[in-house]
Amino acid sequence: MRSDHDPHAVNFLIDEIGPDPRSGRVRVDAPSIVWNGGMMAVTLIAGPFFITPSAIALFFVTTGAALLLGHSVGYHRMMIHGSFAAPRWLTRTLVWFGAFVGMAGPYGIVRAHDTRDWAQRQADCHPFLAHKTHIVRDAWWQIYCRLDLDRPPRFDFAELDRDPFYRWLETTWRWQQLPVALLFFAIGGWSWVIWGVAARVAVANHGHWLVGHLAHNRGPQHWTVDAHGVQAFDVPWAAIPTMGEAWHNNHHAYPGSARIGLHPGQSDWGYAVIRLCERLGLMWDVRTPDTLGKRPGLSEVSRHGTGLAAQSPHGHRNSQLAR
Repeated sequence: MRSDHDPHAVNFLIDEIGPDPRSGRVRVDAPSIVWNGGMMAVTLIAGPFFITPSAIALFFVTTGAALLLGHSVGYHRMMIHGSFAAPRWLTRTLVWFGAFVGMAGPYGIVRAHDTRDWAQRQADCHPFLAHKTHIVRDAWWQIYCRLDLDRPPRFDFAELDRDPFYRWLETTWRWQQLPVALLFFAIGGWSWVIWGVAARVAVANHGHWLVGHLAHNRGPQHWTVDAHGVQAFDVPWAAIPTMGEAWHNNHHAYPGSARIGLHPGQSDWGYAVIRLCERLGLMWDVRTPDTLGKRPGLSEVSRHGTGLAAQSPHGHRNSQLAR
């Protein structure tokens, strides 16, 4: 359950001895092949024949809205990490946008995220969970397969179970595309369906894998988290398309923070939305590194070989956080 004592904890996973993040088998997942492969096939085969200016505009608007409101703000920062609070009507809206991305339902995304989060905090874990394999194999594994651990962790979903809307959305998350597709067809025909649904879902799922792979293998770092077997990197070019999620090294350092773009020049549209809603009284209890305090076991990566850095707001030696 969500921890008031450790804001950086893996919130939904039951902390117990026994689960093993190392031993398991990667298996082909037929639903993922049909869903992710089908959306990509429609995009590649039919997309070029149905390109119109309005369809391309629809693709960018709907993809941006889904990734910003749904994946980044709703699913990740709010539901998974509890980095802010909001009224029920708004939390339900944001979680619906999360399902609208077409990646998973609320329970599924929590299970996938927290399993990976828990595994990467161990001294060693399966390469599936660490993204530590060849990039082509990793794409196949992450998009079209699943990992069956021999001793998987257990989850406490009581917090989600309290709202029947979450349970309904979990069973219908793929079907949420249908009313959207019907609306788009009524307005713009097949071009709007292909680019507003199939292309959006395909790009979101495949793009999510690509950024995840890069964020665990290469890129700039400000921090390492001591004792964690898998460290994270930033993917600067993806900051805007991911709405700030690509500053993944920052997120590993402060996973409970609503703000992910912590340093000067780091674009974070997700946090910009949260700040706007906070000013309008629609969100509160917004967590940032300033409110979370110093995290034990966080070490700075030396800059340009000098080992020098400005003081953080907490007075320990970290790169300067943007105000």
